[in-house]
Amino acid sequence: MDKIELKSAVEAILFASGEPVSAARIAVVTDSDEADVLAAGAELAAEYEAGKRGIRLVRLNDSLQLHSAPEHADAITRALEQRRAPKLSPASLEVLAIAAYFQPVTRAYIEQMRGVDSSYTVGVLTERGMIEPCGTLEAVGRPTLYRTTDLFLRTMGISSLEELPPLPEITGSDAARELQEKVDALRAAEEAAKGREEEAARQTAGQTEMKEGAVEA
Repeated sequence: MDKIELKSAVEAILFASGEPVSAARIAVVTDSDEADVLAAGAELAAEYEAGKRGIRLVRLNDSLQLHSAPEHADAITRALEQRRAPKLSPASLEVLAIAAYFQPVTRAYIEQMRGVDSSYTVGVLTERGMIEPCGTLEAVGRPTLYRTTDLFLRTMGISSLEELPPLPEITGSDAARELQEKVDALRAAEEAAKGREEEAARQTAGQTEMKEGAVEA
């Protein structure tokens, strides 16, 4: 399969899926190298953005996914009568920080780090697709292990966990302080992502009003 055919196949697979698809899986079905699949995805992503297309292609670890352009979030919400997802609570951000930096983790480990019961928050984040079960711990009761998901990466505006700020090897009160700093960083990342979407929506709305005014004139 040549380069153009591979790009076309990648685009078709991702469009039909609607969910992240691993580059390894695409490589198998297209009889290509995984590196070539990722390169094709990178080229498509650049083309979509340069052409100001309504879709974007993102890489999430070693998977690829198509999604709508953030500047059209407001129009999509109104057209499909969708409500914006609620912002993450401080408790949710704390659990996500622990899961992101120490995964896979059990609920008991999360509660030990936070010092409070976290069953409700873990359940909410699991329902929202931010964390997911990934096995059980070889211990009494075989507690469930949790890890972050691709949706977590998208929400935080990163492509892989390697892009998270490093967490130093510390203990005691310093560990709690450092973890809080990471929680604050995650909160800032979420706010920045929301801000970019809202600013893009305002710019789109302003351009629409200018065009409508020009037509009336």
